[in-house]
Amino acid sequence: MSIVIAAALGILTWSFMEYVIHRWAGHHKRLTGNVFGVEHIAHHSRGHYFAPAWKKGLAALAFAAVLVGPAILVAGATHGVAWVVGTVGFYLYYELLHRLEHVNGGFSPYGRWARKHHFYHHFHDPTTNHGVTSPIWDRVFGTYVAPDVIKVPEKLMLPWLLDTQGEVRTEYAADYEIRRRKKAAA
Repeated sequence: MSIVIAAALGILTWSFMEYVIHRWAGHHKRLTGNVFGVEHIAHHSRGHYFAPAWKKGLAALAFAAVLVGPAILVAGATHGVAWVVGTVGFYLYYELLHRLEHVNGGFSPYGRWARKHHFYHHFHDPTTNHGVTSPIWDRVFGTYVAPDVIKVPEKLMLPWLLDTQGEVRTEYAADYEIRRRKKAAA
């Protein structure tokens, strides 16, 4: 049972780190020159852009390598490794969920909630809703906003969201709208 608790603490650790990294390393003006910040800004400005999977895999390996020694010193081999597995495993889950939010039309009630929460951050207010997997830390730090209808800019429209006429598909119409570009006056 204590191994499960150690892994669960690792999950909670990543959840907190996800919030902190996203909020400050990805959005704080003086801190965005870091590797994550550069990739994150590209993701926000080009909607469909994701850092290559090999970079995320290397990040997971580096992260595990940095954490495993101190974790074993603090908690012992079994519990330290369980915590690292929980932390790095939830990081990989975060990466998968984040990609699915952008490229997949529907995958569960939780997935649909997470996407709407995250898209509010992308398309309405990047100072809010930094948690991709959970709103826990947004609530703790006062950055949570319950999203209403998400207005997706036309230039960042996601293909799965559109029907054959270029309108929001019926099954998403209650949650999403297209924010059309204003036509220049002739």
